[in-house]
Amino acid sequence: MAQKVIRIGTRDSELALWQAHTVQKKLNDLGYKTEIVAVKSQGDIVLDKPLYELGITGIFTKTLDIAMLNGDVDIAVHSMKDVPTALPIGIVQGAVLERANTVDVLAYKGNLDFLKGEGTIATGSLRRQAQWLNKYPNHKVVDLRGNVNLRMRKLADNDWNGAVFAAAGLERINLYPENHIALDWMIPAPAQGAMLVVAMGNDNYTLDAVRELNHIETEIATYIERQFLKTLEGGCTAPIGALVRYNEDDDTLHFQGVLFSLDGKQKLEVDKVVAISEWKKLGYNSAEEILNNGGAELMKTIKETMKK
Repeated sequence: MAQKVIRIGTRDSELALWQAHTVQKKLNDLGYKTEIVAVKSQGDIVLDKPLYELGITGIFTKTLDIAMLNGDVDIAVHSMKDVPTALPIGIVQGAVLERANTVDVLAYKGNLDFLKGEGTIATGSLRRQAQWLNKYPNHKVVDLRGNVNLRMRKLADNDWNGAVFAAAGLERINLYPENHIALDWMIPAPAQGAMLVVAMGNDNYTLDAVRELNHIETEIATYIERQFLKTLEGGCTAPIGALVRYNEDDDTLHFQGVLFSLDGKQKLEVDKVVAISEWKKLGYNSAEEILNNGGAELMKTIKETMKK
């Protein structure tokens, strides 16, 4: 039987293509035949509206989901933080690749004096916006959309002091600006820095191939973070951050989770270290803790605000 060519679906931005080529190389090294199929997503086309107005869930993944369900591609490669916690019926998680840097980075212009006074920061993320305003309540945050390259250009063309990016994206396409600082106080998006490969649940050949790329520690960490997100948000976009770190010295997991109000004034957090054997319900239990501690009311307020 002729060997099947695995068609790799991807968005056509530089970062998305880098991710797809990385998966392609790994599959080729294992002896599989592949080709890359690039498609434009609604999230890349509609740049004049904030993400949450686009009915955010899956805006960057929907086009590839449709291509896969139509049989035009066999797998899709995503930044895992862009993927909704519930995958479409028929599509399954094939592999989570080893995680890259999880931190957020501030790219800034001039000097950092504005951090002591007033400033304007650009980001399209409610999570980054809320955490920034929590730390710098005198600052203004403006919406910033587009792929990484386009956002960098917009930063250069506007009179903003800086913009926030994921370190992993900048590292992958070698786009680190000269002026940048790591925001190690900012809790990243659930699954930030991880790449996800999805496939059709009934395509055993392809699933067997991509499962060889799976990194178990990253799979567990992102499972916990996304479980936390899913339990809190119930399909609504909210300023939520989560990060799991594994300590192999004593086999423990360090979990940090946060929920903010949109203006950053309210912050609910959980920070705990547990034995790795407790991983399956760690995200759920941590989210429940926040929901019982004022999070349910806060989520209700966020949902009502977003409807307006």
